[in-house]
Amino acid sequence: MEQTIELPAFRRSAELSPNSIDPETRSVEVIWSTGARVRRAALFGEPLDEELSMAPEHVRLERLNAGAPFLKVHEAHDLDAVIGSVVPGSARIENGQGVARIRLSERDAVGDIWRDIEAGHIRAVSIGYQVHRFEISKPDGQRELWRAVDWTPFEISAVPVGADPAAGFRAKGEHETCVLHRRDAPTEQGASPMTDRTQTKAETAEHKSETAAPEETTMTDDKTGAAGPQTRAADTKPKATPDPAPEDRSRTVDTDALVTEARTQERERVSTIHGLADKLQLERGFADDLIKRGVSIDEARRLILDQVAAKADETRTFPHVSIPLGGRDATVTRREAISNALLHRYSPTLFPLEDAAREYRGMTLMELARESLETAGASTRGLSRDEVATRALHSTSDFPEILAAVTNKTLRQAYEAYPRTFPLFCRQVLATDFKAMHRVQLGESPQLLKVGESGEFKRGTLGESKESYRIETYGRVVAITRQVLINDDLDAFTRIPAMYGNSIAQLESDVVWDIVTSNPAMADGTALFHSTHKNLAGSGAALGVDSVGLARAAMRKQTGLDKKTVLNIRPAFLIVPAALELKAEQLVAQNLVPAQSGNVVPQSIRTLSPIAEPRLDAASETAWYLAASPNQIDTIEYAYLEGQQGAYIETRNGFDVDGVEIKCRLDFGAKAIDWRGLYKNPGA
Repeated sequence: MEQTIELPAFRRSAELSPNSIDPETRSVEVIWSTGARVRRAALFGEPLDEELSMAPEHVRLERLNAGAPFLKVHEAHDLDAVIGSVVPGSARIENGQGVARIRLSERDAVGDIWRDIEAGHIRAVSIGYQVHRFEISKPDGQRELWRAVDWTPFEISAVPVGADPAAGFRAKGEHETCVLHRRDAPTEQGASPMTDRTQTKAETAEHKSETAAPEETTMTDDKTGAAGPQTRAADTKPKATPDPAPEDRSRTVDTDALVTEARTQERERVSTIHGLADKLQLERGFADDLIKRGVSIDEARRLILDQVAAKADETRTFPHVSIPLGGRDATVTRREAISNALLHRYSPTLFPLEDAAREYRGMTLMELARESLETAGASTRGLSRDEVATRALHSTSDFPEILAAVTNKTLRQAYEAYPRTFPLFCRQVLATDFKAMHRVQLGESPQLLKVGESGEFKRGTLGESKESYRIETYGRVVAITRQVLINDDLDAFTRIPAMYGNSIAQLESDVVWDIVTSNPAMADGTALFHSTHKNLAGSGAALGVDSVGLARAAMRKQTGLDKKTVLNIRPAFLIVPAALELKAEQLVAQNLVPAQSGNVVPQSIRTLSPIAEPRLDAASETAWYLAASPNQIDTIEYAYLEGQQGAYIETRNGFDVDGVEIKCRLDFGAKAIDWRGLYKNPGA
């Protein structure tokens, strides 16, 4: 019985012959088929066995010998996927094996693939072929055997894994007519149709590579039962057969129904995936890749949602304040464990190793990148270091987030560790925007007046003066490139961000202390430290009990804006350059055994807290200052943008660089609000 149906193309795994490499011609031989028996499933109902006849008259070699393409992973819709071709005339059948020589392209983009072939990293290939005629038999107690006796190999592909998981019917492509020749009647003496064939290879599952060639099979003639080889000329034209028995008709109908149902399901799968991708505005190539790989509808929905989430999260933001969640999943736990392992590698003292991070402790950046890709469901087998680095930095894996978390923590740790001296005597506020902020300098409160017998209260007013300033934005971008991962350069996103953390803290100190040293004008047009403001000594005096006493008295005598009300400001801090740090500490130290009563430092002076700031030395190594507590009266005010106090980190996939860009930003400003809480002595 014969039947004609349409079939798509098939794939089978094959292998390169590394010992046949010719570097001069950039070519290598490939064993593109051994014809061994493999199991097929799905499209024909019950599982079946497929076998390729390697008889020369059963294999059409015209397309291979005409220079068939050598592709990258069966990609037949992109010219860049053509990485070489079969050397014309080299395809042949030798000892039951299909052999051909492949020559790779001279393009630069193919250079890495050729080097991997030379090094033995790429050994697996796969063929695409079309069957024109199957002879079908059913040995006793075994699956149906579909033996291809007329077939055409038309392309060879390099693949990452020899046992191609997509082997079988291709999801897309043109269908070709195939004749099914069923041999249901038993042969002479009850032997199975394959009795006279010597089988040299046991059945293997489809995902196993074929490593041995079966001997040529001698088929039994339908009419006479005599043995004789089947040629292509005899098989390509369907034979007229008598009306099949009822059992045969039932089998034919069942096969047609299964084929029709399979086609319907495939069309539904293709249309559903394309429809979802178009609706969510994903690239057409992404949907085509899912279809080509034979991804089911349910799995495609999951992958499409992941892709949408990845695009929505293309710019990731990591504020410096972490808000703990009530619970965490395994992804978050794993991400934090890897981050801790990298931070411990950077500084074991600052970042002790946590128990969850021990399994990642000895892994390199490339190993962690592979780990992240495989956890996200991407296969890295056969990928070069460059490909792993590129995909890890531009994929749905959490590796960019891990790098950003490590960078954020090292930068933040360095920022907080930098010694900043100004917060002790300055007031911090938050700015809601970048507009100028107006600060009212409050004067004295109005004096209370005696209430007369009539009980009338008289109204009073507050004296005030305005100071204004606004915050400015400072920033820099740090890039983590794929070269960093390939070179395992941990310093690139630990020590360098730490240096930026120091720079940010230094910038804040520079802004604040510049107010003290530059002596800017206030809103009244007079310099911050000026005799008019009564906060500048008339003549410089060395730091000592007497000079500090005079400065303290001057601050206590400061008056309100009405020039009458005494404010009685008490200094809390003694500010000196680094050159006077030791003298300041000695001045406020406790006198355990004073030599003379005149050398005793009063307790009121010893309550001053010394602040030594080296930025003052550049302006003067002799000048010293007193400052009141900001809780008593305004001195210098500094501001951050609300919600972004301190250093702020933001990351995105690199645009100008091939990697991840990490932007460090600081929104900061400062201004002297009131001169009466500060006092300066030029020193001597």
